Amino acid sequence: MTDFARTLQHGWRQAVRVARQMIGVPDYETYVAHMRRHHPDSAVMTYAEFFNDRLEARYRGGGGRCC
Repeated sequence: MTDFARTLQHGWRQAVRVARQMIGVPDYETYVAHMRRHHPDSAVMTYAEFFNDRLEARYRGGGGRCC
């Protein structure tokens, strides 16, 4: 893969993340990275569990942040 292709791929991923944040779709990959970095002994939720947790947090008015 060329440097241009890597740069383009990185830019695309960032654009997708920003778009998801703008419409309120949670970012599972960021959650997993956070859990592995800051809470290595804790279990990581599955995507379905994570999605349901974020949905509940959004509609019950909670922020849902651990840190």
